[in-house]
Amino acid sequence: MFQNNVPDVKLGIVAVSRDCFPRELSESRRKAVVATYQERGKSIHECPVIVENECDAVNAAADLAANDVNALVVYLGNFGPETPETILAQKFGGPVMYIAAAEETQENLIDGRGDAYCGMLNASYNLGIRNIKAYIPEYPVGTASDVCDMMDDFIPVARTILGLSNLKIIAFGPRPNDFLACNAPIKKLFDLGVEVEENSELDLLVAVKEHENDPRIPDVVADMEKELGAGNKMPTLLPKLAQFELTLLDWAEAHKGSRKYVAFANKCWPAFQTQFGFCPCYVNSRLTGRGIPVSCEVDIYGALSEYIGLCASGDIVTLLDINNSVPADMYLESIKDKYNYNHKDTFMGFHCGNTNAGKLAEYEMKYQLIQHRCLEPDKEPDVSRGTLEGAIQPGPITFFRLQGTAEGGLKSYVAEGEVLPVNPRSFGGIGVFAIPEMGRFYRHVLIAKRYPHHGAVAFGHFGKAIFDIMKYLGVEDVAFNQPKGMMYPTENPFEK
Repeated sequence: MFQNNVPDVKLGIVAVSRDCFPRELSESRRKAVVATYQERGKSIHECPVIVENECDAVNAAADLAANDVNALVVYLGNFGPETPETILAQKFGGPVMYIAAAEETQENLIDGRGDAYCGMLNASYNLGIRNIKAYIPEYPVGTASDVCDMMDDFIPVARTILGLSNLKIIAFGPRPNDFLACNAPIKKLFDLGVEVEENSELDLLVAVKEHENDPRIPDVVADMEKELGAGNKMPTLLPKLAQFELTLLDWAEAHKGSRKYVAFANKCWPAFQTQFGFCPCYVNSRLTGRGIPVSCEVDIYGALSEYIGLCASGDIVTLLDINNSVPADMYLESIKDKYNYNHKDTFMGFHCGNTNAGKLAEYEMKYQLIQHRCLEPDKEPDVSRGTLEGAIQPGPITFFRLQGTAEGGLKSYVAEGEVLPVNPRSFGGIGVFAIPEMGRFYRHVLIAKRYPHHGAVAFGHFGKAIFDIMKYLGVEDVAFNQPKGMMYPTENPFEK
């Protein structure tokens, strides 16, 4: 997946059994789960060890390691032994979920009753006293089919946890002036297991110059030409962009160090244009399309959020400004009475040109209008060229962000909505977005909790997975777009 920049999850299941319950009950129920999962065409390692005591936990962990399992399902086929089953999670060390078997039939509630419903309570208590993080579904008790559905929900959570534990965010800074909003203490990134490498923009410039006349440039240009098609409006710029792309890819490979996965948080204006001779947006879009997120304006937590979205969705993501309101005449002409959104539910998501071509309805190579105004207002675009512009494809989206706070904590928001099939009539990579109750969410989450203007966008509805990921990571403040009748703490109850 994505050139090995996102982990592949290899799931394993271990059944546990309390010694005063029939061991066979856990074993037969585990086999039923595995058979059902395999019937769906999915793979899972079935650990043969039934964990009843601490030695069993050690043996089960050894079996999981020998079979390269990196995400564990602890299955309470009956009540389960609370100490060994949580020691197993400690020994395993990777993402783990706990689920319990439902009773099958009223005809067998004596020898066939497992009491796993009760056992989950004890398991959760023991996880707490051992400070073990675990994924527990909203209703963690079910039949074999239910359990398989829960394991499917666990996959994106496990993939993200594995990814973050092996992620390095490479930054080239410093931030542009007056972009304090994109800055936050990075200590919490290390707490999450993420490594950070901060470099100077000058380091990047030196590396780009060392790639001058790189023999691989023509092949990259050809690939760009193929991707752009009729949108290749600035063909003479492509060799410079190809040189820059190769520089970033080589830097990632040379600087991974002990980590497997990378994301970038790069400065992109204003000195970038004058010294590098172009805008980096199109290259950023291409790397993101290959599973290497590149955030703008040295937004390290933006890059982190993009990577989480990549792991959660298994698809390309982007980073956009929560940018401008939808004009009233556009709303009246193109949205009202056509979609079930009021005017305040809508807004425009925009960035200069970093959204991948695969997520744009139509696109072409252009120049960055704002940079052109500032840097070369009286001449034809030159150093401001390099953006990929077009309307973002309509369809479901999830807007979210994980953000470090000035006080050294973590907070997050997640909201599901859609991009509407409405012509945004503006420049950049841009779309008309709609999120239910966005107006209230904007005021009482984004503004009230002082979030920056950047948000990560996953193309689809992944709120459930992202919410669970935030809980697994220990983020206590996870905000969402609350429905009518559910007031925010800061909301004025007398507002008409």
